Amino acid sequence: MTQETKQFEGIEQPKLEWAHEWLKTTKKLYINGEWVDSSGEKVIESINPANGEVLGDFQSAEMQDVDAAIQGARTALEQGSWKEMSRKDRGKVLRKISALIHEHHAELATLEALDNGKLYTEAYNDDVQEAADLFEYYAGWTDKYYGENNPVEGNFLSVTTRDPIGVCGQIVPFNFPIQMAVLKLSPALSMGNTVVLKPADKTSYSVIRLFEIIDEAGVLPKGVINLVLGDGEVGSYISRHMGIDKLSFTGSTHVGKQLIHDSANSNLKPVTLELGGKSPNIIFSDFPDLDAAIERSFFGLFTHKGEKCSAPTRLFAQREIYDEVVEKIAEYAKNYKCGDPFDPASDQGAQVSKQHMESILNYIESGKEQGARVVVGGERDTTGTNANGYFVRPTIFAEVDNKMKIAQEEIFGPVLCIIPFDKEEEVIQMANDTIYGLGAGLWTGDTSRAHRVANQLNAGMVFVNRYGCYDFASPFGGMKQSGWGKEYAVHSLQAFTKSKAIWFAY
Repeated sequence: MTQETKQFEGIEQPKLEWAHEWLKTTKKLYINGEWVDSSGEKVIESINPANGEVLGDFQSAEMQDVDAAIQGARTALEQGSWKEMSRKDRGKVLRKISALIHEHHAELATLEALDNGKLYTEAYNDDVQEAADLFEYYAGWTDKYYGENNPVEGNFLSVTTRDPIGVCGQIVPFNFPIQMAVLKLSPALSMGNTVVLKPADKTSYSVIRLFEIIDEAGVLPKGVINLVLGDGEVGSYISRHMGIDKLSFTGSTHVGKQLIHDSANSNLKPVTLELGGKSPNIIFSDFPDLDAAIERSFFGLFTHKGEKCSAPTRLFAQREIYDEVVEKIAEYAKNYKCGDPFDPASDQGAQVSKQHMESILNYIESGKEQGARVVVGGERDTTGTNANGYFVRPTIFAEVDNKMKIAQEEIFGPVLCIIPFDKEEEVIQMANDTIYGLGAGLWTGDTSRAHRVANQLNAGMVFVNRYGCYDFASPFGGMKQSGWGKEYAVHSLQAFTKSKAIWFAY
């Protein structure tokens, strides 16, 4: 059976024939409302992680191209129809973009799965669906984010306004390319900003296609959104550019630290950072439905091939249930099928690149060397059609010490560390013993314990009795070295606006 004839239930079929035709042309940069050639000759190849073959290529921006994109965004911000557009009409534009994403849903999901290696169903149901929903959500905020009337003393009126922060540099990671791009684009546009966006060089295609769709529809004035392609050097240039008023980045903690230096050494532009994680997930023996906790703990990590910053990668199981947890979660891993992202029978796709796969395998070897026990997995999957792809078997480590490298560093792949504990105080200490603070979870049947432990976990998001609850109305983001600032809800609007206090004497 060919890829084209495999059927998915309840969703559109992949657009593989269309995608391969679309991928034949070298993709350009989108600057000031035009698709333009780079000033240089560098071309970046994109590799299909499922088979190691070249998908296509795109031009890499030079510094003068970034300059041009920023100038185009500046002009659109300060002059013309975007600045003058009413909030109501701005909301209509965002709703139109949401509708366009739905119209091209299968195209975008196909490109995402080809480029990233994740399952087509994951790309379709999660990434692209959420991208459309985000534009719809932030369309509703254009006329609802108010300033304030300040209760000052004396014969004065003092009001605080909320204005667009300006030209926004946005740098997007490889794990959720289109969803993360839209998570930055939609609130920035909702508040009237203009944007220069750079996707990850490993996964640029779904974002390129999104910009094509928006451009073809003619729904935004020229210069409002700009797309520059390239590697980390392009991102660094954006972050230190004097013409960028705001930087938003999602990616590794290491890169995030460098971008802070870039900002500090230029114009002190405000920076929002959504970075790494090593999230603890605690199962107490008093939780009444252990099987449900185990199932959710497994899928909370192993969907999207474990390439998720908030994934529950450290599972703490109380001693009396430890062996049962290890045994049952290992059964899920044993039965998980790595394979073609466009095969409905596949449970897990390919890691995003050969380099990333090798990094994950090196962490696995480190765990073995430091004395952790591999219960299942622990190797590359080269069976059948996976031979040339970047597949890593779901890996379960037992008898892990919380000080081990695999328990302290972000692996960003399908690797779970299961750690035993005895007392509540002990597990809280271990859970917080990390440089990160993005997510945390706990499972207990004791309401008092749930409140007590949740209040002591140092994480930006704590999930009680159901790991991984996400909604646009609730803030997403961490503490410690997991980042600065929050995304979603009103928090993204705060990040893309600037406040001004105006006083009137009377």
